[in-house]
Parts: sequence; structure tokens; C-alpha cells
Amino acid sequence: MNAVACNWHEFASSEALAAGFSAIVAGVLVDAVAARGKATLAVSGGTTPGLFFRTLSREKIDWAKVTVTLVDERFVAPDSPRSNAGLVSANLLQNEAAAANFIGLYSPSPDVESAARRADGAIGREALPLDAVVLGMGTDGHTASFFPDADDLTALLDPYANANVLPVHALSGIEPRLTLTLARIAQAGFIALHIEGAEKRRVLNAALDGKPDLPVRAVFDHASVPVQVFWAP
Repeated sequence: MNAVACNWHEFASSEALAAGFSAIVAGVLVDAVAARGKATLAVSGGTTPGLFFRTLSREKIDWAKVTVTLVDERFVAPDSPRSNAGLVSANLLQNEAAAANFIGLYSPSPDVESAARRADGAIGREALPLDAVVLGMGTDGHTASFFPDADDLTALLDPYANANVLPVHALSGIEPRLTLTLARIAQAGFIALHIEGAEKRRVLNAALDGKPDLPVRAVFDHASVPVQVFWAP
């Protein structure tokens, strides 16, 4: 893991990872609230973060001063089982964290491009700067909705982009998507990649050491701070 700047946090189990990771993220949010009176956290969906979300939801934070948003979202309604907003609502915005403000990326728009324009404005007005970003990663090396087969991958990964949110069309993504741009993710004060299992560790090793064309590598190359990798087998 020496090819790029990152810090590796290894845990013996998913439970230990969730506890350790949530304590660290909580500390980042507490510090942000103390420094500027508010904090913003962007989180990812997928199958990995549920336990982490439930653990974080119980952390003693002034959640009323925290805004939670999404790294990316499918162009589906919040009541869809594939909605990241639905996942976050059911697992993170509970317990202590029920007091947090939530800004989703989806809106009932004619198309994903219209929804992305709305989300771009909302993120710019209400969520920036991002104090903490929690990313996931697929076995194809994608993070956020930066899929290897995305039509507009170059624009998504432009580290100097002005856009906050862009639409994504990728066959591997199934539905159209909305995603924060690399430029906004890279500017966050704390950036974490949460992965579990031997296969994802192999993919990340390949991205960092031998296959820089995998989209996740771009986060490590352009992040303003060293990326924190949290892993359990």
C-alpha cells in the first residue's frame, strides 16, 4: 500500500470495524461542529455500510448541526429497495442521528440530467464544504458512481470540475445514476474508503500498485488529504 498516500486501518471483524470506524467519523464531525458550528457527512450505499450506519447512528454528536448527504444515488424513488436514500434513512438516520438534516440527490424529475442539475444546486447551497466522505468500492474498481464503462467518466474524474453533481449512464450501473464529482470528493477534509472481504482488498491493491486506470485510484491521486482505508476480512 505504499504506491499512493493512504492510511490502512485493519479490523478483525465487521463488528470491530463498525465500532472503530464510527468512533473516528464521529470525532471528525464533533470537531467540525466545534470549529464552524456545523458539519457535513457524505455517505455511500451498497451492501457493506449497513452495520457501520447503525453503529454511527448511536454516537453522541450534536446531530441537529450535522447534514448528511449521499456520495451517489440511483435515479429511483426513495421507496425503491435500490435507493441509497432509503438505505440511509433506515439505518443511519435513526437513534441519535434522527436529528440530522438529510439532503438527497434524487428528485422526481423528467430525467436524470434534470435531477442532477437540481442536486448540484442543493449540494452547493447546503452541503459544502464536505467535512467527511465515506466511500465504498465495487469489485470492478468503481467508487461513487465512477464506473469503468460510464459514458462520461473523464468528466466525472476531472479534478478541476466546477460541477458538484453529475448524471451517470453506465450499463454496469443498471439505472442512471447521480454522483458527486471527484472534484468535490477530493476536497473533503476527511476521506475514507470502507471495504470488506479479500476480493475487494485484492482489487484495491491492484488499483494502488498496478492498475491506476481503475476509477477508485483517482480518489487517491487527487485527494487533498491521505485517504483512510478501513478494511475487515
